[in-house]
Amino acid sequence: MQEISANTNPSIPKEEFYSDLVDQINAITEDQTYWVTNLSNASSVIYHGLKSLEHFQKKPINWAGFYLVDPKNEKNLILGPFQGKVACTAIPFGKGVCGAAAATQTTQLVKDVHEFPGHIACDAASNSEIVVPIVKDKRLLGVLDIDCEEVEGFDDVDRKGLEAVVKVIVANCEW
Repeated sequence: MQEISANTNPSIPKEEFYSDLVDQINAITEDQTYWVTNLSNASSVIYHGLKSLEHFQKKPINWAGFYLVDPKNEKNLILGPFQGKVACTAIPFGKGVCGAAAATQTTQLVKDVHEFPGHIACDAASNSEIVVPIVKDKRLLGVLDIDCEEVEGFDDVDRKGLEAVVKVIVANCEW
C-alpha cells in the first residue's frame, strides 16, 4: 500500500487542498470496503490534513471523526472512529449540531457553536463546527463531525470539500 499523508503544504488554495484530500481518501478506501477500517483511516487523514493548514489558514482543528446511527436505537448517533479528545458517546437526533445534521440530512456549518441552540459542548475549546451527513440511498448512516477552536473556522469551500470526501467514503464502503 502506498503511504498516504495529508498534504502538508499549507499555502495551497483550499479548493486544491480538498481535491487532494478527496484523492487521498479514495486511495485509502478504494481497495478496502469495511467501513470501520475506512472511517478510522479517513478520520486520521482528515484531522491531520486540516491540522496542516492551522498556521496558514487559522484552522486549529481539535476534533474530526464520525458518529453513526445506533443500530439499537435508530434515532440516536453513537461515537465512531475519530481523532481528538474524548467525545460524547451518544447524541439524539435533533440535539446539537450532529443531531441537527442527522435529523435534517443536511450539512450544518456553524460559525459560532455558542450561538447554536442546544449545542453539546464535548470540548470547551470548540468554537465552530461543521457536520456532514453520511447518506446512502436516502438512508442516514451517520455524520462526519469536525470542530475548530476558532469562531468562523469553516466556510462554504470547506462544506463543498467535506461533502465530496463523504461521497467517496459512501461509495467505497460496504454498509
